[in-house]
Amino acid sequence: MSGKAGQGTVRGRDFRLFWFGETVSLLGNGIAVVALPFVAVLTLHAGTFVVGLLTSVTYLPWLLLGLPAGAWVDRLPRRPVMLVSDAVSFVAFGSVPVAAWAGVLTIPHLLAAAFVCGCASVFFTTAQRAYLPTLLSDTELLAGNARLQGSESTAEVIGPGLAGMLVQAFGAVAGLLANALSFLVSWGSLRAVRITEPPPAPPEVRRRRLRTEVRDGLRFLFQDRILRTLAVFSAVSNIALTGMSSIEVAFLVRTVGAGEAMVGVVLTLCGLGGILGVLVSRRVSRRFGSARAVVICLGGAAPFTLFFPLTGPGAGLAFFVVGGVGVGAGVVAANVITDTFRQRYCPPDLIGRVSASAAVISFGAIAVGGLLGGVLGELSGVREAMWMMTGLYALATAILLCGPIRRLRDFPESALPLPAARPEKAVP
Repeated sequence: MSGKAGQGTVRGRDFRLFWFGETVSLLGNGIAVVALPFVAVLTLHAGTFVVGLLTSVTYLPWLLLGLPAGAWVDRLPRRPVMLVSDAVSFVAFGSVPVAAWAGVLTIPHLLAAAFVCGCASVFFTTAQRAYLPTLLSDTELLAGNARLQGSESTAEVIGPGLAGMLVQAFGAVAGLLANALSFLVSWGSLRAVRITEPPPAPPEVRRRRLRTEVRDGLRFLFQDRILRTLAVFSAVSNIALTGMSSIEVAFLVRTVGAGEAMVGVVLTLCGLGGILGVLVSRRVSRRFGSARAVVICLGGAAPFTLFFPLTGPGAGLAFFVVGGVGVGAGVVAANVITDTFRQRYCPPDLIGRVSASAAVISFGAIAVGGLLGGVLGELSGVREAMWMMTGLYALATAILLCGPIRRLRDFPESALPLPAARPEKAVP
């Protein structure tokens, strides 16, 4: 009996181990998303630009390594790639509290740790997306993606609150220590998975030029109208949303005047939107069709971005919560559906490269958004930067509504083959 048929169910042992490790790691990330800017603001007294730069350097590796990472992942077994990535992330994040307790932590050290973990995340995320179809059958992918996205959304709910409590009780760097330890749990859980992966690419494929491998993934992505539209929307919307999220801690602490614990509470409540998105994703997809559901969810999220810059002190914090819940529900529900669509739609031998190509555009835009948010916040004011990012998200929604997806009820199950590219000589 094959591993996939015997163990690759949503309730199977291997998927449960994988899911548990990912859940713990995502919880650590949920803590770090808040703890990292807290370290910059409270421990190192950094300005708004540095806080935005932290987000930018975390995702910058997608621009530098994302495309070749997709080709490498398609040539290699995926689980060892993820194991090495977890180990690197543990060392990088673990070095920050050690340096802080030794009294030698600096802003360059914090930026370097964020960059190294970003590099590890490129390989882990690319390998994970290509690995999941090994654990689950096609009919189980939507449920599996929903559970993983549910874990991410739950982590976004619990993580900020835990970060706020850890910061108040043990100092800002305690949250980063918790994140480092979460990578150890992820490594151990992944190490215990027993399912056998398909063999890596044959020698003649591994000898092909790297640029040819990269070009194949990009070519498949950009010659497909649906994938291309999703990629462009993702890029513009991520610049907008990351531009806001990269400066949200500075906005809530310095502009609105909220304390550390209250920031944790507000961001925890915002994370409830992601859980709502997971819960409704399959129902909305079945009711309206997968493609139409994506348009409804992402278009419906747009008006909620207006609530972020309206936030004020005291009861005015409710504006931020309403915006976070609305945007989170729409974006997460759409992510569950589109991730499943890509995993079913892309040929198995191209999935790593296509996923990496889409991720380069998406996460590369996050790097741009983090930097843009920091720059605009420094030059024109944090609240003004929030308004600018709201307008940019409206533009992203217009791109989606003008594309071919709005005319579809459901996404297609498989892609039409592309014309063959000109062959290249193998590397001797």
